[in-house]
Amino acid sequence: MFLNEFCDNLDLEIVYDGDCKEVAITNSSINRPGLQLYGFYNHFDEDRVQIIGKVEDSYLRHLSHEERKEKISTFFSYSWPCLIIAWDIENEGFLEAAKKYNKILLKSKLNTMKIMMKTIQYLDDYLAPTVSIHGVLVDVFGIGVLITGSSGVGKSETALELVKRGHRLISDDVVDIKKVSDNRLLGTAPELLKQYMEIRGVGIIDVRTLYGIGAVKESVDIEMCIHLEHWEAKSYYDRLGIDNQYMNILGVDIDKVTIPVTSGRNLAIIIETAARNNRQKAMGINSAQDFLDKVNKATGNKEE
Repeated sequence: MFLNEFCDNLDLEIVYDGDCKEVAITNSSINRPGLQLYGFYNHFDEDRVQIIGKVEDSYLRHLSHEERKEKISTFFSYSWPCLIIAWDIENEGFLEAAKKYNKILLKSKLNTMKIMMKTIQYLDDYLAPTVSIHGVLVDVFGIGVLITGSSGVGKSETALELVKRGHRLISDDVVDIKKVSDNRLLGTAPELLKQYMEIRGVGIIDVRTLYGIGAVKESVDIEMCIHLEHWEAKSYYDRLGIDNQYMNILGVDIDKVTIPVTSGRNLAIIIETAARNNRQKAMGINSAQDFLDKVNKATGNKEE
């Protein structure tokens, strides 16, 4: 990533950059090199951002000048991406070593814990796996619903009807999806497409201008997928809701519902119902299973 971008987002001061325009960070974890400054380099994670606080600085100041210089020099000889000094600590030994080994040296006014948390949060987001999917993303009753289907099946028109019914648009046509944790997918719109929709026969519309600022949203956690497809008489469609379907995105399975599209079906109401039903299932209420249990019980009583 670009060094200036990294520093601007974390409010860091560049003490020495070694004429580097970019900082090679591939790991969102950070390391406090207390053990390394002491001299223990077994299992040292060199690919992590290094952060030094008052504890490490205090230890170094208790050493003789020559010993302190040697330990700092040894630490700087390793190939970590950059060093952040918390608490706005002044230590000429770090700057001298940074120039010697051409390393990126940064400084923060925040305390050690705050800059650690801020850095981890930023890097987790920046380095999260991402993918772009053709579809429409809407927030329906607080549930992120990804609408997919072939071109011309009615994804955008259905999303527009949902917006008219008080729900919010995140993205039309292309959805950027980021895996922000092991089981959490965050959906956003590409910068150029935010708040815009394409309606065939009408053209490009600005949803925020037409329906108000409350009709659009920056991002939402994706919890389910609604797949629209043209009705096929020979295709099988689940009528009870017992067969669980899933869509795998970046290794995360989300609930999937396939809805056949025919003339006269109100897709917006169907999607609202599917979203409500999905929320109920998450709360342990499964209407389809309850119905099937009652049928089995009634059938069993008759057989007796």
